[in-house]
Amino acid sequence: MTVWRPSQQIRVKVIGLAWRKDQLLAAEVEDDSGRIKGVRPLGGAIEFGESREEALHREFQEELETDIRIVGPWHLLENIYEHHGATGHEYIFAADIELADASLYERDEIHYSELDETAATARWFCRDSLRDAGIDLYPTGLDRLLSRWRD
Repeated sequence: MTVWRPSQQIRVKVIGLAWRKDQLLAAEVEDDSGRIKGVRPLGGAIEFGESREEALHREFQEELETDIRIVGPWHLLENIYEHHGATGHEYIFAADIELADASLYERDEIHYSELDETAATARWFCRDSLRDAGIDLYPTGLDRLLSRWRD
């Protein structure tokens, strides 16, 4: 298992909010022991000279080998967090998307590899199942932002 720690510099990222009815597609986030501590929508870092749109398209090509269509407005979150004693700081652009590969909507579990060859799993989650299981939605503040999940 790879032990991950946040970069000690501000990172700028993009995430795509793919929906299957009231379920959000999100990847599992593990702690150092392999226990699932949360989930986060798919995406990744914006590379130098790359627009947020280009980065989001690239990330979904790399992770799920699918094109996407951005269908919602952009939202910006600032996330300052701690992971196993290390502080991370990132700005995240988030937008609703549609996946071009319709078969992904039919799969409850999607296995893929991160760029560093780390195996990853994404699933469709509804708000209640996350709350009931005590699993956090990352980045911090995303739950409040998602109008579809507001009480």
